[in-house]
Amino acid sequence: MTINVAEYARECAAQGLRGDYSVCRADFTVAQHYDYSAEEQAVWRTLCDRQTKLTQKLAHQSYLDGVAALGLLDKIPDFGSVSEKLRKLTGWEIVAVPGLIPAAPFFVHLASRRFPVTNWLRTRQELDYIVEPDMFHDFFGHVPALAQPVFADFMQMYGEKAEHLIALGGDEMISRLYWYTVEYGLIQEAGQPLKAFGAGLMSSFAELQFAIEGKDAHHVPFDLETVMRTSYEIDKFQRAYFVLPSFDVLRDAFQNVAGLAAIVGRHKGKPALDPAKL
Repeated sequence: MTINVAEYARECAAQGLRGDYSVCRADFTVAQHYDYSAEEQAVWRTLCDRQTKLTQKLAHQSYLDGVAALGLLDKIPDFGSVSEKLRKLTGWEIVAVPGLIPAAPFFVHLASRRFPVTNWLRTRQELDYIVEPDMFHDFFGHVPALAQPVFADFMQMYGEKAEHLIALGGDEMISRLYWYTVEYGLIQEAGQPLKAFGAGLMSSFAELQFAIEGKDAHHVPFDLETVMRTSYEIDKFQRAYFVLPSFDVLRDAFQNVAGLAAIVGRHKGKPALDPAKL
């Protein structure tokens, strides 16, 4: 189904969304327009300085390597410059968007190894919480992990297969998989301490600490079918965090199209699992 960009822009404006959707191209991308104010640059550095103190000890090494390779901390990143570096590492690039975009074009971008990143930044009054995903969430949270080759392959496969699984009735299930891995995933490789890699954790000062170090954080071994069946929280800490043994397990589990379709067939329309009871 073709999505009318102008109509979508009107809907976003009516909802009071912050981005300017009226300038979207047909694929919902926009120009970055690198004209950020001194205050915005200061907010970026404040966010990065504060969060880096946590990610240095709580994030998976591949995420930290991505930050170092792409150079994201000193100033608001230039999307084109970062794309040049990322293409050399995993073939991915960054495209600017005004905020959340419809699922269909989002999947097309992922399938083409393009990651949509919001082109505006939260204010100083929103350091701890923002309703809409902004540039800090998208860039600091998501982009470094795309430098990890296996995870980068999974993200492309997700974009390629999501529409098919949604057509089978698996829209909620495919959303849960994204939420519990891409946004709130943890990983504990053999002989290594528990680490975080999900973007929602990387960009959250409070929840990153809770997910790894909180005595009440509920850690559950990764199982694809369980993940796809489990409900999640949108505006509070997760009641479960799934722990991968490696990125290869995530990629390999998602490669089996027939297996994914079978999971959808078994559970579509059924009540979701309670994460607290896993």
